[in-house]
Amino acid sequence: MAKQTTGLSPEIVEYLVSKVENPADLFGDSGLLKQLKKALTERILEGELTTELGYEKNDALGNNSGNSRNGYSKKTLKTKDGDLEIQIPRDRNNKFEPLLIPKHQTRFDDMDDKIISLYSRGMTTRDIQEQLQDLYGVEVSATLISNVTNEVLDEVKSWQSRPLDKLYPIVYLDALVIKVNQDKRVINKAFYLALGVNLEGKKELLGIWVSQNEGAKFWLNVLTELKNRGLEDILIACVDGLTGFPEAIETVYPKTQVQLCIVHMVRSSLRYVGWKDRKVVAGDLKKIYSSKTIEEAELALSSFSEKWDKQFPSISKSWLTHWENITPFFAYPAEIRKVIYTTNAIESVNMSLRKVIKNKRVFPSDEAALKQLYLALKNISKKWTMPVRDWGAAMNRFMIMFDERVTRCFET
Repeated sequence: MAKQTTGLSPEIVEYLVSKVENPADLFGDSGLLKQLKKALTERILEGELTTELGYEKNDALGNNSGNSRNGYSKKTLKTKDGDLEIQIPRDRNNKFEPLLIPKHQTRFDDMDDKIISLYSRGMTTRDIQEQLQDLYGVEVSATLISNVTNEVLDEVKSWQSRPLDKLYPIVYLDALVIKVNQDKRVINKAFYLALGVNLEGKKELLGIWVSQNEGAKFWLNVLTELKNRGLEDILIACVDGLTGFPEAIETVYPKTQVQLCIVHMVRSSLRYVGWKDRKVVAGDLKKIYSSKTIEEAELALSSFSEKWDKQFPSISKSWLTHWENITPFFAYPAEIRKVIYTTNAIESVNMSLRKVIKNKRVFPSDEAALKQLYLALKNISKKWTMPVRDWGAAMNRFMIMFDERVTRCFET
């Protein structure tokens, strides 16, 4: 005999099964599951009122008790199974406050979860309304969706101020430009992301900051915030030429090495190149940053300049201008170089975020954009279960090269 897998007695299960002849009888709008949810909900509410009054329905103890049952009121709840109309029992003194379904509640928590899940994947308010209507037969207003997702803002504030590890060997800093309504104008705002790689090699987003204009003062505030949250040291900060960042990091983390992101340098260079030459130019640029030594890289850049300056003179000029912040990774062995200049960590995050926000041409406020980014990042970070590629070898090198700084973080 098969083992019973529910808390229901076999007799009840057999009785319910006898009422089902086709899928609609079980899952339909008037199906058994929805009837059970309605019946159980109303029964629990009746039990709550009995506890409140202190006597059972129709019990003589209720006579002259000072309060009594007073009929029912109707309420329509929005659930993942569609709208559910239930009868809420009332008392004559209007003191009854149901625990299962508080007075002003019009939906179960699972409906909130559905709304937040759809919103986090970049769906517009209209898309969410249509999706809930199609899947569950539930009509929700734009105001309801906004109110539900706004509840996330408190969670964002808590997340943004949470304590951090003492040391992150590598921190990537990058920005997304998002259109936001401000003072009745649509302006571009940069939302900056700090992505850390911890001692285990796992990615962790440290925070999100918004600013219309970057600069040393802005970055000083960001880095000071990270310091106040417990981040005592960063070995390498990989950035995309962020204005004012080197000055700020020298103030807050003077031992940190600033490395210009090679991926961004290559991408910026290829903007000047047509499709016909792009593959060849990219290959010649790779000869520069994949060189074994800085001397070899300088020769590769010189060769690139001789070959391409007549067609694309701005490329070699840009690399020479930024050479001081491009070349630090040549001081590191191959294991660490791969982790630094192959910035798949931040690149994959940005790619995923762009997919989410592409349907939102303009956000009504900074808070709306921050809310969207945070929820999207919660989904993205669920996949961050494994260390970044080649981390074991890189960490062994870090332990040798930065022994004192790494071991200090383990001290209490």
